[in-house]
Amino acid sequence: MNMHAPHTHHRFFVLGCLSAAIGVAAGAFGAHGLKSLLSPDRLAVYETAVRYQMYHAFGLLAAAYIVEPTASPLAQFAGWCFIGGTILFSGSLYALTLSGQRWLGAVTPLGGIAFIAGWILLAAGAWKQNAQS
Repeated sequence: MNMHAPHTHHRFFVLGCLSAAIGVAAGAFGAHGLKSLLSPDRLAVYETAVRYQMYHAFGLLAAAYIVEPTASPLAQFAGWCFIGGTILFSGSLYALTLSGQRWLGAVTPLGGIAFIAGWILLAAGAWKQNAQS
């Protein structure tokens, strides 16, 4: 058993909660503070960043749930993929929207790849946990 799993479990849970809180705040900021400042196209990109941040905050909570009982390295790696994906995907879209720097869109797919990897790893970790039960 990995002795760092309890810390990872709590870290993922806290980071998942904080990411969701930031997602809610970012969504409210977009709806109220940016609506009159951004074109509909740029606002849609911003809303995509918020939506995917929220999805993956919940993914991080799921990773915390799986990590705790199993200390699964797969689930731990999934959690880190969700964190990295949020930074790369949502972060690049937030920055692109607010700065207008279109080159930031080249970073976004890397975050998407991290998200996909995270979900596959989380499924594999859950599968492995079930097989060991």
